Amino acid sequence: MLAESSDVLDRLRELLRTEGGLLTTLLDEGVETNGSETATESPARIAASGPRTESRSEQYELLVEAIYEGYLLHYGAPRVVRAADADLRVLAGDRLYAVGLARLVELGDTDAVAELADTITLSALAQGAGEAELADVVWAAGARAVGWGPSEQHARAKQLLARRAPEAFEAMRTSASGSPAPR
Repeated sequence: MLAESSDVLDRLRELLRTEGGLLTTLLDEGVETNGSETATESPARIAASGPRTESRSEQYELLVEAIYEGYLLHYGAPRVVRAADADLRVLAGDRLYAVGLARLVELGDTDAVAELADTITLSALAQGAGEAELADVVWAAGARAVGWGPSEQHARAKQLLARRAPEAFEAMRTSASGSPAPR
């Protein structure tokens, strides 16, 4: 059974305390969840609830949460780590990417490493184009691919986004929902 959102954030804080270093000095202990997880399910919860990850759901939830927090440091409103300086936010975000991806490598899940690397890249591409909603869909689709495994439909959506094709948003949204691709 997956933990509540605030519990995984507390576990992320503890992981970062254990890791030590600069991130420990940037922990924001008093942050409450901002309620956004109630409107849409978090990528960490999506990834951890799939059949590929069910035997280690808490580990996957924590490591995807670390990677997603890194993304939020780059582009959004982080919940666990605070850095006022923009350069420090990027550095801290990169470190969180590395923490999560290294834990995936330790689990031996190179497919998930590749999927989340693509998710980081494609969400950055969407953010760079000023398309935050598309970036959110990329995260949902990437998390689904981690939890349920990649699909041809998802591979096609990623290719469309990389080419900046107009139908990329809809293809990625369909991939995120797990619905069959329209014919």
